[in-house]
Amino acid sequence: MTKTRAPGQNIFFIALVAVAIAFLAGFIISAISLVLLKGLPGLASSLASPEIQFAMKLSLSTSIISTLLCFAFALPAAYGLVRFDFPGKGVVNAVLNIPIALPPVVSGVALLLLFGTTALGNELAARGLKFVFTPQGIVVAQFFVNAPYMMTVLRSTFKDIDPRLEFVARTLGCSQLQSFLRVTLPLARNGLIAASVITWARALGEFGAVLMLCGATRFKTEVLPISLFLNMSTGELDLAMAAASILIIISLTSLFVFELLGASYKQFEISRVEI
Repeated sequence: MTKTRAPGQNIFFIALVAVAIAFLAGFIISAISLVLLKGLPGLASSLASPEIQFAMKLSLSTSIISTLLCFAFALPAAYGLVRFDFPGKGVVNAVLNIPIALPPVVSGVALLLLFGTTALGNELAARGLKFVFTPQGIVVAQFFVNAPYMMTVLRSTFKDIDPRLEFVARTLGCSQLQSFLRVTLPLARNGLIAASVITWARALGEFGAVLMLCGATRFKTEVLPISLFLNMSTGELDLAMAAASILIIISLTSLFVFELLGASYKQFEISRVEI
């Protein structure tokens, strides 16, 4: 009886999966397409706006700096959590992943309290390092939110690399650092690039934490998401749709690069195993 009903059950299950995929894809495409249809026609004229130009420049500069900071800290942290065993490793991993679970607005409030009302914040401000309602704070907010995300992506990359390759390099005379630089990093190249691209795109679109820590001040802390928020609030729909369209284009491009590099990395791993 089971064998007789199996084909019908399989068709029903496949249909259910197809409907779920079609619904989600249609829902996402419909929403994104409407923004692009409204934003792309006036995008050229909006790009000539001093406000949009300022937001783009500030977004690009802060997102690049924060991505470099994420890379500098997430790379060794991810490698250490994959390759080394130490007491409390699970706790450390959980702590480092806290910003991923937190709503960005809560992260922004935490940073606001840290740099605004504590002895640390006052000391840094006295030394000229002000992060509350300043462009420097944008970098800090982006870094706080995205460093754990990059670390998660890099951990997956390092897990896919056979540690025996590093061991062989060390038996041939390499130190642990040399084996990391000469063996692990070249093998992880696509993963590193993909993690950097997707982290940069996330930094470019960070809103909640930036709003809480840096506020929404035109021509001061106005990155693209803040510009979108301000212009929607004041009824400047053309500028708002332009900012939204720019963010969508960048996000789609970075997602394509991420998927492309991820696929090529997996293909490289498969080819290496076959060889």
